[in-house]
Amino acid sequence: MANAIELVGITKRFPGVIANDNVNLTVEMGEIHAVCGENGAGKSTLMKILYGMQAPDEGRIMVNDIEVKLTSPSDAIELGIGMVHQHFMLADQLTVMENVILGSEPMKRGIIDLAGARRHLTEVSESYGLTVDLDDLVETLEVGERQRVEIIKVLYRGADVLILDEPTAVLVPQEVEELFHNMRDLKAAGTSIIFIDHKLDEVLEIADTITVIRQGHTVATVKPGDVTAHELAELMIGSELPSPQTTASTVTDEVALTIDGLTVLDIDDRAVVDNVSLRVHRGEIVGVAGVEGNGQTELINAIVGTEPQSSGTITLFDNDISLASVAARRGLGLAYVPQDRHQEGLLLAAPLWENAALGHHTRPPFAKGIWFDREGARARTEQIRAAFDVRTPNVDVPALALSGGNQQKLIIGKEMISDPKLFIAAHPTRGIDVGAQAAVWQDIRDARAAGLATLLISADLDELIGLSDTIVVMLRGRLVAILDPAEITPRDLGAYMTGVAVQQGAA
Repeated sequence: MANAIELVGITKRFPGVIANDNVNLTVEMGEIHAVCGENGAGKSTLMKILYGMQAPDEGRIMVNDIEVKLTSPSDAIELGIGMVHQHFMLADQLTVMENVILGSEPMKRGIIDLAGARRHLTEVSESYGLTVDLDDLVETLEVGERQRVEIIKVLYRGADVLILDEPTAVLVPQEVEELFHNMRDLKAAGTSIIFIDHKLDEVLEIADTITVIRQGHTVATVKPGDVTAHELAELMIGSELPSPQTTASTVTDEVALTIDGLTVLDIDDRAVVDNVSLRVHRGEIVGVAGVEGNGQTELINAIVGTEPQSSGTITLFDNDISLASVAARRGLGLAYVPQDRHQEGLLLAAPLWENAALGHHTRPPFAKGIWFDREGARARTEQIRAAFDVRTPNVDVPALALSGGNQQKLIIGKEMISDPKLFIAAHPTRGIDVGAQAAVWQDIRDARAAGLATLLISADLDELIGLSDTIVVMLRGRLVAILDPAEITPRDLGAYMTGVAVQQGAA
């Protein structure tokens, strides 16, 4: 069979690091080819090279057995290579059709040919089984539907090689099944798919071929039938596949966090958190499940103090913090890992010791009176580096120089080391590899065993079920179910999250 893509001897160097070192990747026409590896292994760099976002220092790129030079994504698109990024690039205020044709508007006599665009789009969506209403506003779509729009957008531009970057990261199991169905339809129509994923069970289910990259090198290309998830994990990180499972219960009778009747309104005075009441005990992990956009983010922000509540109370042990500042809540022992480490958790250009001070800069060891204590900050960052295995040459490197897993370990470490009483973790393992994932899970388990109360928000349903003592489900801003993780499967949990299953007496 002919090759759709062949990368030969790809090498890419950055100051102080070789991201890709003689990497080889061959993708046959009409196959689903998974690329696995830890964060920092070189997967993203390799895909950026294939999509024309970066140029290799050495090596050759072959498309349909012809060597090509890619200087921009436009070059890649012209050659039929399209990429769907992990973070969707859609305009919420535009319709599906407007989003898809944006930048590639068909013209007729000097005006946009909307009728022609609609015909073409309908043909594309029906040909590949990617049904979506072209007139729907993107802001009204569920996450899985938005992803479908991104795929249609790429296909509309003529792609026959599709790069999917962590496509299941924000999907519930039912949406993953639908995505995989769409991928199989695309494959049947002759599309070649490069699939980047950290979830090895998904890789084994959907891929025809798997290439593993470790520390910038290609270490193996295997068929799913010839390898297990444990063997894949060993190829990726040199150890067995980690599990989020917890051991015996450590839940105490002491309530750490009490939320009563909490309501948060959006700018249109709609309740995005609607009369939510919740208890979290010392030594307990309460997992919050929900399809993104159902109020989880606003709930977290209200507890942390970055979003105002319209009614209800929030109590941390015996302290009513409903009207307290973020700093005051921090001072009472609230620790927080935000859902987007780049936007909310780090100053990417700043050194690690400055990042370690974020949220704690007014208290020792980061401060002496009103003055910032640089030496204290550096010493504390060295402690975090050692205690949480943050792999870095020194604490003076900028945060952007670390892999995603090490960035996350730094954020978790600076929060955990401050001896908090309540830990709020939003998607703590999103976008990190299985090695860093195992470290984060162990940190959370250790904190639970030490009596820390934890509120865990995650789109990884295995993570929620494995780590949590109790799971609550949010749907349209309300708590609609309280579940025992020992008695629930990811599929059942997904049914509650999408409203297919309803718990009697909830909400």
